[in-house]
Amino acid sequence: MRLLFTFVRQYPVKSLITVVALLFAGLAEGFGLTMLFPLLSIAVDAPGGSGGSAAHSHSALSKAVNEFMNITGITPTTNILLLLFVLSLVLKATLVLLANKRVGYMVAQVATDLRMALIRALFATRWEYYVRQPIGGFTNAFATEANRSAQAYLYGIRVMTLLIHSIVYAVVALMLSWKATLVTLGAGSIILYVLRLLVTRAKQAGRSQTRLLRVLLSILTDTLQAIKPLKSMAREHTADLVLQKKTESLNETLKRQVFSTEALKVLQELLLTTFFASGVYVVLIWWKQPLSTVLVMTYLLARILKSLQKAQKEYQSMVIAESAYWAIRSKTEAAEKERESISGGVQPVFEHSIRFDGVRFSYDKRLVLKDISIVFPKGSFTVIIGPSGAGKTTILDLITGLLTPQQGTVWVDETPLTELDLKAWRRMIGYVPQETMLLHDTVFTNITLGDPVFTEEDAEQALRDAGAWQFVAEMPDGIHTVVGERGARLSGGQRQRITVARALVHGPQLLILDEATSALDPASEADLCATLAQLKGRLTILAISHQDKILEAADRTYRLSDGAVRLLEGHNRVGQSVSFAG
Repeated sequence: MRLLFTFVRQYPVKSLITVVALLFAGLAEGFGLTMLFPLLSIAVDAPGGSGGSAAHSHSALSKAVNEFMNITGITPTTNILLLLFVLSLVLKATLVLLANKRVGYMVAQVATDLRMALIRALFATRWEYYVRQPIGGFTNAFATEANRSAQAYLYGIRVMTLLIHSIVYAVVALMLSWKATLVTLGAGSIILYVLRLLVTRAKQAGRSQTRLLRVLLSILTDTLQAIKPLKSMAREHTADLVLQKKTESLNETLKRQVFSTEALKVLQELLLTTFFASGVYVVLIWWKQPLSTVLVMTYLLARILKSLQKAQKEYQSMVIAESAYWAIRSKTEAAEKERESISGGVQPVFEHSIRFDGVRFSYDKRLVLKDISIVFPKGSFTVIIGPSGAGKTTILDLITGLLTPQQGTVWVDETPLTELDLKAWRRMIGYVPQETMLLHDTVFTNITLGDPVFTEEDAEQALRDAGAWQFVAEMPDGIHTVVGERGARLSGGQRQRITVARALVHGPQLLILDEATSALDPASEADLCATLAQLKGRLTILAISHQDKILEAADRTYRLSDGAVRLLEGHNRVGQSVSFAG
């Protein structure tokens, strides 16, 4: 029940309202059950079978009913008792409906809160932590584990509901026959204890399911991202073998879970039915209780045992899903511990240059940048070239503050980057990656990313600056045309231009292009580079590339290799001085 208590602590007010509603629903039903006893006494034990007062009985329940009738002045006729019985059940049904409505809202709220907490924690992490995380694991947590966690909350509430009802039934039953009630509760507890092994096995199966789903979806995500080369080499079967093995393990786990669930149901029915039949025989034959008492006791004890049976089944379902909650909470807490430090409070001002001063950076023991010093003047168009792994993207990550130098300083004008408000600095940057990631949505949404601050005029101007307005205007719905699988099909160059428009729409001062032309054909690359050349002077452009066309648009070109950077002769067109190492 640790999980249920955790939810109650997180949502104390809403949980209290739900518990109170369920409690009063149970009390309403208990009141109805007390009316059932005199009603049956009239129908079964009283002479003539109708119309009189309840038969005399020395049970505590009978005395309580008689006292209630005397205080309220109600004559316990058949009609009155039936009316009270029906009204109590209507009240119970109304309260249960209200409680279930709130529980339904809470189930959705739990899933939403877990998902948003995970997203916010993940987006706020250090870049070095983020890039090491398996995307499939977080996808699984967002989709599967959050949903199973919410279901665990639902099962927990059902357990609590059934236990409340069991307590109410037990109180009424104790007032009628404490011996039979204690024997029933004792036997029911023994049966539930004997069957706890099946609950434990189901819990273990739930943990395995959570672990295997995380691994399986991580592998599947990585495989889908690399499917093109696998299909090109006819080696997709190798990925199929790996996925098949994990899927078969998941299948075995699900079979154990199903078996434990069904076995619990069957054994509960068998053991409880056997005990119940024996109990009725003892009460009716050995203890020679009146038939009305036996009927009410039979009903009450049946409800007690049935409620306990259902509570154990719901508890089993809860522990199966419980591991998903602790898994998603573990991911969220791990991400929160890796929160990016953005403590600098100085508002950025970019009027002169971005400067590296003796910057050194390494990944673990691999030195990437070796004491480099380099200047990117405001308004310039700078290109950095070099072999893969030389550290070109690392320079970009240092400028955006995603990485921090282990030695040396990155300056924006005369302020160290570590002292700036990083959020404010990044809002001054437009970033165009190599991968042209577009949403299956309209061109407008792809540019603005749903930010309501941007208008259609802003998006149109960004498209014009990116050289994309002409082909977008010719689409069936213009800027509101859907792109993607079921929408407009775009060429690689067109997709990249929309990505450039996305980077320009918020009016950045610095435009960064991370291999932005590497996936384009020569004609598309030349067109995009011509568009970028027209942006020179309006904003500062920094690009890394392996290709030649973009060099023609640049003011200066640096080559980065072996941890050192040098200016290529003939590529410094703005006459700025630069210091370099190597």
